[in-house]
Amino acid sequence: MSASTKLKNLTIVEHPVLMEKLATLRDKKTTSHSFRQTLREISIFLAYEATRDLKTKLRQVETPMQKAKLPRVDEEVVIISILRAGEGMLDGFLSTLPFARVGHVGIYRDKFMNNTVEYYFRVPISFRGKRVLLLDPLLATGDTALATLDRLKQYGVGPITFVSVLSAEVGIKKINDLHPDVKILTVSVEKSLNEKGYLLPGLGDAGDRLFNTL
Repeated sequence: MSASTKLKNLTIVEHPVLMEKLATLRDKKTTSHSFRQTLREISIFLAYEATRDLKTKLRQVETPMQKAKLPRVDEEVVIISILRAGEGMLDGFLSTLPFARVGHVGIYRDKFMNNTVEYYFRVPISFRGKRVLLLDPLLATGDTALATLDRLKQYGVGPITFVSVLSAEVGIKKINDLHPDVKILTVSVEKSLNEKGYLLPGLGDAGDRLFNTL
């Protein structure tokens, strides 16, 4: 795990196994089934890294041998999935963090309106001040991420970590500039986007590849 020296609040999770799985995601020959499974496996890794500093408290546990005071998680976590592609990461996070609560946000960038459009927003009741893990496999231009962060902060949430698999420098810089308190966790940083806003070399449209849609 390393932090970028040029970009702020950024942690790049470096591991040979993750690199292998990322290569599978990038491969255009990877089927939707394999893509979903691989993204889930990567998400399990990222869930551990995103919660490395969770608060714990010693609690009484009785083992088969004796009673002992052992550290248990003592902090509420809220996972927010950005539709559609965030759903590909959600199962891996919930398998690692079964105690977490979940919300969903549907926001997309409308190229004709030149603005973001929100079409769905459901979040847990009373999650003010709670730690939020915001999931989206790809951080490209950053417009959808920024719109989602704006909405979440209206609810007075606690610290936010944006978790992605691939992130573009332009998107990271936008979050740094407009939400300097938000941490970003990713597997790889892409240097450029094409004229349609896709990451290069990237992996294509994550939602389409997850659900085998056009």
